[in-house]
Amino acid sequence: MKRLLFFAVACFLACPPLLPQGKPTDELEIDRQELVNLERETARAFQLNNATFFNRVYGDDVISTSSNGQSMDKRTLLKSLQTSDTKYESFLVNDIRVRFYQDTAVVNALWTSRGFNNGRHFTKQSRILHVWINGQHGWHAVAAQETMLPGLGE
Repeated sequence: MKRLLFFAVACFLACPPLLPQGKPTDELEIDRQELVNLERETARAFQLNNATFFNRVYGDDVISTSSNGQSMDKRTLLKSLQTSDTKYESFLVNDIRVRFYQDTAVVNALWTSRGFNNGRHFTKQSRILHVWINGQHGWHAVAAQETMLPGLGE
């Protein structure tokens, strides 16, 4: 009986800790860092109007809701980026929070951007919410929601 108890304790101590998602802590940290990088790359892609990035990392069935409430599918989002009159001077991402639910992640971040739209200068802050699914080809966004924060204006 003592040997069985010793064996059970030894196995418990030798196994890496698992979180509710079933992944070891170090794997979740790698996934968290990858999603933080994807959020920063997303902002950079908006700054550069880089539709190629969104074509690669946004799922084919993504639904994106802009700060003005417009709902867009992937095709509409890509077209909007390609024809945008917005030119960004800066686009910063801060306060990135990642929550995991098995192979799904919910990411919330603060976006701060400055630039010109139709010749008019703007400064804005938004809260962005992305839902990411980890599939066969890595993380893909399946939903996006931008909420404009009050206070900055043009």
